[in-house]
Amino acid sequence: MSEFPPTTERIATELPSGGQRPPAGHRPVVVPQRHPWRWVSAALVLFLAAVGVYILVTNPNFNWPVVWEYLFSEKILSGVVVTLELTAIAMVIGCLIGVLLAGMRLSPNPIVSRGAALYIWFFRGTPILVQLIFWYNLAALFPSISIGIPFGGEAFASVSANTLIKPFTAAVLGLGLNEGAYMAEIVRAGMNSVDEGQVEAGRALGLRRLQIMRRIVMPQAMRFIIPPTGNETIGMLKTTALVSVIALSDILYSAQQIYAQNFETIPLLIVASLWYLAITSVLTMIQGRIEARFNRGAVSAFYGGAAAASATKRRTLRGLFELRGAAGEDDK
Repeated sequence: MSEFPPTTERIATELPSGGQRPPAGHRPVVVPQRHPWRWVSAALVLFLAAVGVYILVTNPNFNWPVVWEYLFSEKILSGVVVTLELTAIAMVIGCLIGVLLAGMRLSPNPIVSRGAALYIWFFRGTPILVQLIFWYNLAALFPSISIGIPFGGEAFASVSANTLIKPFTAAVLGLGLNEGAYMAEIVRAGMNSVDEGQVEAGRALGLRRLQIMRRIVMPQAMRFIIPPTGNETIGMLKTTALVSVIALSDILYSAQQIYAQNFETIPLLIVASLWYLAITSVLTMIQGRIEARFNRGAVSAFYGGAAAASATKRRTLRGLFELRGAAGEDDK
């Protein structure tokens, strides 16, 4: 008898002596395949988890009463607000810059395309910490920031860089401009994932480039843009901890200020970690719901077979003809 394939279960048929076929009506015996290493790996994971829980419970140096004391303190909650504000503002700026740069990268104009590529190369190639320190010390390079005629012309308005570039402003500039470079590549990859035939169909219907991008390409590209954007948002939340080097009171810097006074370093770092974990968990849930919404059409077409695929094609064609009618109305 040939060897059984490596499946979760196998069918073993007892052959009579002499190699004869089993009699009619003989039912094969289903023998579950054994997986001893699964039990070993599960036991190892449970053992490590038990060791971790034991350390957390029995080690007095964690000082859990201090953790619960400062978890909802006023200074820590103020840092949570600053962290959330930085994350939201930086991601909004990054998404706007990313969409703009992605469109520039796909432009047939070589100067526009290479200018966007230069921006992406620079901000992705330098560490975010260096950028934050640079923006914070911008006054050393430009003592005053003026608006007027360039190349030595008259200045209409001028303000001191130290007055304009506060720690929060420097953090927003550093995080937002850096995130724009990464979001540009994410959006560009999402646009490139749309089949070229969709764009050609839009052109055949007389749609302009912006109409094709807004009504055909971007709705389909969002399914590929949303997951990495969610990951970037979670990453941005944790990256905001770097603003502590420019004395901005986020979660980490607020914890540092407290343990600089009471010397309870480990408990305060645990407080900061718990808040990061809580916010990350909420963002992960939101990301999952958004992904499920944008993946509804793809999932139904995948599991629905030929009928669902045919219905999807009909909806696409119907939508294209509706766009053609809308384009005609816009031209009027």
